[in-house]
Amino acid sequence: MPHTEGHDHDDGVRTVHSAYLPDHDHLHDDEDYGALEDNPIWQQDNVTLHSVGMDIGSSGTQVVFSRLHLRRISEDLTSRYLVVRRETLHRSPVELTPYADDEYIDAPVLGSIIDRAYRAASVEPADVDTGVVILTGEALRRRNAEAIAGILAERGGELVNASAGHHMEAMLAAYGSGAAKASYESGRRILNVDIGGGTTKLAVLDRGQVVATAAVHVGGRLQVVDGTGRIVRLDPAGGEHAARAGFAWKTGDTVTGEELTLVAESMARALVEAVTGDPPSPAVRALYLTDPLPEPGPIDGVMFSGGVGEYVYGREEEDFGDLGRRLGHALRRHVDAGALPYPLLPAGECIRATALGASEYSVQLSGNTGCISDPDALLPRRNLQVVRPVYELGEVVDADTVEAAVRRRLVALDVAQTGTDIALALSWSGLPSHERLLPFARGIRDAVAERTAAGRPLYVVLDGDVAMTLGRLLREELDVTGDVLVIDGLSLRDFDYVDIGRLRLPSNTVPVTIKSLVFGQDPR
Repeated sequence: MPHTEGHDHDDGVRTVHSAYLPDHDHLHDDEDYGALEDNPIWQQDNVTLHSVGMDIGSSGTQVVFSRLHLRRISEDLTSRYLVVRRETLHRSPVELTPYADDEYIDAPVLGSIIDRAYRAASVEPADVDTGVVILTGEALRRRNAEAIAGILAERGGELVNASAGHHMEAMLAAYGSGAAKASYESGRRILNVDIGGGTTKLAVLDRGQVVATAAVHVGGRLQVVDGTGRIVRLDPAGGEHAARAGFAWKTGDTVTGEELTLVAESMARALVEAVTGDPPSPAVRALYLTDPLPEPGPIDGVMFSGGVGEYVYGREEEDFGDLGRRLGHALRRHVDAGALPYPLLPAGECIRATALGASEYSVQLSGNTGCISDPDALLPRRNLQVVRPVYELGEVVDADTVEAAVRRRLVALDVAQTGTDIALALSWSGLPSHERLLPFARGIRDAVAERTAAGRPLYVVLDGDVAMTLGRLLREELDVTGDVLVIDGLSLRDFDYVDIGRLRLPSNTVPVTIKSLVFGQDPR
C-alpha cells in the first residue's frame, strides 16, 4: 500500500497524500472460516463485525442484531470493504415506544426494553462493533428525544446516532421496504406509502432511484384508548383528525369502536386525497408536513410499509388500542375499490422497513492528493453524515447547476437548516481544467455559503483525483476563509457516515472509515 509523503505550504494548507488503512488489529475478525482464517492474506481482506440497529419510532421500538462479513475490494486507487454476507442473529419483539406523557419519552422504560433485547440476544455492549440509533416520526417531537438518542448510543456501544427527518425517513422506508429493489429490478415507477404511528412517508421511485419524497400527518397511533375505550393519549394531530370526522375529543373521554372506525375512515380518505388530489383540498393540504408530493406522473404500482402496512396486507390483526388496524383496513378498502388508482404490489418489509438492522463498516483509501487547511481543528471527526448531490457535468460546467444540486440534497436529507457538520460527496468527470474546476468550486461555495458564514467547516470528498486543485481554488481564488478539508479517490453515497482520523506524521496520512446503513434489499 503506497504511502506518499506530503508537505506544508506557505499558505498554511497541508497537502495530504493517500489515506491510511487502519491496522487490522483494531477490527474484529473472529468468525470461524476453517483453515482459511490462518492465512494472513485472507485475514487482511476479510473482516467480521457485530452490529446492532435500534429504531425508536412514534409507535414501535425494536432492536436487531447482525453479523457482517466484509471483504476488501481493490480497484485503481480505491480500496473499500464491502458487505458480502449479512446474518440477522436476533430480532427483538416490536414493543410500543413508552411515553411518560405527551411531552417526554419514558427513558427508564425505554432503557429496559433495550436491556431486554441485549439479554435475549446474549450480547454485551462491548461486543458490538458498530450500529445505528434512529429516531423517527413523532418520537423526534418529544422534548427529550436528543437526550434519549445519546443515552441509547452510550448504552449500546459505538453507534451512529441519526435523527431521521421526514424526507430522510421516506427514503429509508423506500429502501428498507424493498420498494427500491422492486423498482430497480422491474424498471417500474413505484409509490411507497410508509404509515407509522405518527406520520405517513411518501416516496416515488423510478428504476430504483428515489425521485420525490413527502410526509403527511396521518398515523395509526395519534389516538390511543385503553381497554374501556377511554382516551389515554391524544396527539394534537389526532384531535384534529377526530374533529374532521365530527368529534370533539380530549384526553379522558370515552369513545366507541364505531367512532374510532369513523375517524380511521376519515384519515384514510384524507391520505388518498393527499396522494391523488390535483390539487388536494386546503384541509388535506394542511396535513402535509413537507411540501406536497409533486405530480408523481405515471405510477405502475403502490407498496405499503410501516406498522399500518401490516394491516393493509392482512399480515396483522391484533388491536393495540390505537387506530392502526382500523386505518389499515380502511386503506385496503379504498385500494380495492380503485380510489387509489394504482395496482397494489406484493408486500415487502412493513413494520421493520426503517428498522436499520446494521451499519456497514468500510474503509477506503483516498487518491494521491488532498487539501486540509488546519488538521488540528478539522480532525478527527466522527459520524459525519454524507450528502451526495445528483448532477451531470458537461464540457462546460455551470456553477448554478452545481449549487442547485447541492442545495436540493441538503433539503432532501433534512440537513439544510441544521448546524451539523456534513461530508459533501461529489462526483467529478472530464478534464480537470481550470475553466471547468472554477465554476464547480464556485457552485460548491455558494451552496454552503450560509453554513460556512456560520463558522461551520467544509468537508468535501471526491471520487475524482482533483482534491488539491479544488481546495486551492476554494481558498485562494474564491476566498473561502473557514476551515476546508478536501480529499479524493473515495466513493460514498447517501446514508453513509464517515469517520476521518487525525493526520499521522511523518507519513502525513489520514484514516478514512465509512459506515453505511445496510438495507436487506438495496439495489445500490
